[in-house]
Amino acid sequence: MASSEKNLSDVKINQSQDISKNKFGIVVAEWNEQVTESLYSGACQTLINAGATRDNIQRLNVPGTFELSLGGQWMAERKDIDAVICLGCVIQGETRHFDFICDAVANGITNVNLKYNKPIIFGVLTTDNMKQALDRAGGKHGNKGDEAAATAIKMLDAKL
Repeated sequence: MASSEKNLSDVKINQSQDISKNKFGIVVAEWNEQVTESLYSGACQTLINAGATRDNIQRLNVPGTFELSLGGQWMAERKDIDAVICLGCVIQGETRHFDFICDAVANGITNVNLKYNKPIIFGVLTTDNMKQALDRAGGKHGNKGDEAAATAIKMLDAKL
């Protein structure tokens, strides 16, 4: 379902485990900061609402969305991190740069998932314009950060 037809914050977390001891890494792209800071806030609040402690949420900033894969890998290498959430925003421009970045980061995050056998969550907005990004970063379509955090929790729960 397209996010234009769904509220990204309308997530149900039916977890069977207590996540208060789990540690989460959140990698945040600094590019499109207005959007990514909102995604980060949503992800943190969703984790806390589900039982995570603020002390168990570690943040790593990277320059842009392209760098999320390596930042995610650095977090995944840490034995104390149970799940990593990668947050970024790529907005379509006039060149094909958008396509290359989106493809590279999707493949990179997938590869980190498989390499480290732990959840590395793709919380990246790929929009046509800033309005669409803001609508999905706490606006009328909810917050992709909420959805990414819920996905991390669900993946930890699925591993049981």
